[in-house]
Amino acid sequence: MEYSTFGRHVAIDTWGVQFDLLNDAEFLKKEMIEAAEACGATVLGVQAKQFTPQGATVLVLLSESHLSIHTYPERGFAALDCYTCGETVDPQIAIDYMISVLKPEKVYAKKLIRGTGELQVVEPEVKVPDLLKK
Repeated sequence: MEYSTFGRHVAIDTWGVQFDLLNDAEFLKKEMIEAAEACGATVLGVQAKQFTPQGATVLVLLSESHLSIHTYPERGFAALDCYTCGETVDPQIAIDYMISVLKPEKVYAKKLIRGTGELQVVEPEVKVPDLLKK
């Protein structure tokens, strides 16, 4: 069986996120698993680390690749990315799910199209909650 090398990699920076949301590795772990499942990905494993005095990292290993978050609660900042191989799992759905959970004041996003030759950088259509559309 031959597999496609096509993949999409969505990376976002979120700013203005509530401290408590970003400083709870267990909460983030639960929500990241939900995000992965929402986009139809297959979760293979999860690693979560709560840092002292604050901050968290969560990595969700997917059959299709990965979903990750790194947080800086003291700055209201989180860096998220989701990379999925193939056509069937859309990483943007996982990212949009996490935006709806974190409710950031600002979102900056890029999408890479990978596995087709030269990397292509495109502007993703990020679905943001109404409170960000001020």
